[in-house]
Parts: sequence; C-alpha cells; structure tokens
Amino acid sequence: MAVIVRAGAAPLWWPGLLAAAVGAFVPGLTGRRIGLLAGAALFLVTAAAVATVRTGRYAELARAAARAGRGDFLQDRAVTVRTWRRRNRWWLLGAFLAAVCSAWLLPGAGGLLLAGAGAGLWAKAVRLGQRERRDDVLYWVRTDRVGRGGAAGRQVEEYRTTGPMAGDAAPGGARRRR
Repeated sequence: MAVIVRAGAAPLWWPGLLAAAVGAFVPGLTGRRIGLLAGAALFLVTAAAVATVRTGRYAELARAAARAGRGDFLQDRAVTVRTWRRRNRWWLLGAFLAAVCSAWLLPGAGGLLLAGAGAGLWAKAVRLGQRERRDDVLYWVRTDRVGRGGAAGRQVEEYRTTGPMAGDAAPGGARRRR
C-alpha cells in the first residue's frame, strides 16, 4: 500500500527540481528572488499538505485490515510502480510543462511546488512504513480495488496484511535490499 503512495514521489520530485532549475535561469515578471522565495514557501506548504492529507483514512483502513487469503492477488512492487507511472504519465508530463511555463511569472515556483508534492508523498510513505514496522506487517491493497483514488480511494474497502518479508517491498514501499 505504501508502494502506491511512494510511486508518485520520484516522478514529481525530480521533474520539479528540474523545472525549478530552469526557472532559476529565467528572470520572469516578478524577478528570480521573489519567485524562488515564493517557491520555497509553496514547497513547504505543499509538502506538509500532501503528507497529512487522508492520514485518518489510512489509519482507519489499517486498523480494519484483514490477513491476505489464498484468493487475494497482490502485485510485486515493481509492477505496481510501473503501472502507476504508466497510468499517470500524461498528468506528470502536463504538470512538468506547467511548472516550466510558470517560470515566466514566478521563476522556480512551479517547479518547487511540484517537488514539494513529491516530498510530501515520500514523507507519507515513510510514515506508513513506520506503522508497518510497528505492527510488524505489510499492508496491501488488492489490485482489483486500486483505482484513481490511490491507496485510500473510495474503491478501497479494506487493506490486506502479510508478514513483513512478503513480496519485494520493504516497509514504506522502498525496494527490499537483498
């Protein structure tokens, strides 16, 4: 489940930093200093907002989690990440282009906003990983329940649990080190 949250972190973080770097070289209407300061504020606010959104729903679903049965189909981490990124690639490209184009108004602000969303998703995945370590389980979302809402969307009615060594994901959605 944390894999789904973490899947969007890198595709938002790195293009966001690239867009902010491009924006730092454009003088823009407001000037570089104001644009980058506004971007830094947007980065902090966005990271905090993304990291805290739906945390109650995640906790509620985790408390009601059931043990995964034989009939449950649970995907590997690599498949989940690839599917999420393929499904959202056009939105990610559009967000990157919007961040680069916003540099003419506020240089660097759009890119730092995008990077803040990636940092917030990463922080949320880390918090979910801490919960998984504390409970000594991995939380999973059944693949037929994952939709546009992500790991806490309306389609997700409950989480499944497995032992912490199941699959190829470590707690928090990171790649398991072998």
